[in-house]
Amino acid sequence: MDETPPPVLLVEHILPGVALFRINRPEAKNALNMAVRQALASSFAQAAKDKSLRCIVLTGDENSFAAGADIREMVDVSGIELYQRHNERLWAAIADCPLPVIAAVNGFALGGGMELAMHADIIVAGQSARLGQPEVKLGIMPGAGGTQRLVRAVGKFQAMRICLTGDLFTAANALNMGLVSAVVPDDETLPEALRLAAQIAAMPPLAVGLIKEIILQGADIPLAAALTLERKGLQFLFGSSDKQEGMQAFLEKRKPQFTGC
Repeated sequence: MDETPPPVLLVEHILPGVALFRINRPEAKNALNMAVRQALASSFAQAAKDKSLRCIVLTGDENSFAAGADIREMVDVSGIELYQRHNERLWAAIADCPLPVIAAVNGFALGGGMELAMHADIIVAGQSARLGQPEVKLGIMPGAGGTQRLVRAVGKFQAMRICLTGDLFTAANALNMGLVSAVVPDDETLPEALRLAAQIAAMPPLAVGLIKEIILQGADIPLAAALTLERKGLQFLFGSSDKQEGMQAFLEKRKPQFTGC
């Protein structure tokens, strides 16, 4: 009798308000085949509707976060077929998730794997992690943010070097470029990501959601418009119960009890 294959994405509500998404294709260095992409899109879409969730941690295993796209699924694909797949819709479910997303990166985060990490809001990398956009070595180029998100994160000259050479770089290099948030010992990568997630999950959800939304939306509009957006967000939060609770708790020197309203 055939055994049921293991799921390509493991989802666990590991802490109050925190979901852990773990890519589970160790035999392929967690390469992103269509099954993984679809599972990620579905899980992120469901999480966005789950009122009990406050933060998502996305990871792979100790050897690979995700070592790129699955080349076996791509080698015979035509340009028309690639277009008809509309993979951008699968990526959009991650990009549009209103919850903060923390990527815990160990091992390889290459090509689509690095692009996946760049969809997160915070990246915690193990000190032995290796990142890169090696698509040029296959005669192609990044197609899920590896040029556009990267240039916004590290600037034109670093992005050009990374994408045009395809060379891998270390977690320390990534930190120096501003591509990751923190570098920690390898065995502390996931614990540190979960610690940050728990800290964020304890914050007022309305404020957290607006901070994420306004940082992302404000980055690509003129400064005056972005500052207006920021002010409107602040004004909105002044009408929330959590604002009143947070300030009252501060004055009373007690821990606030946020309710998300």
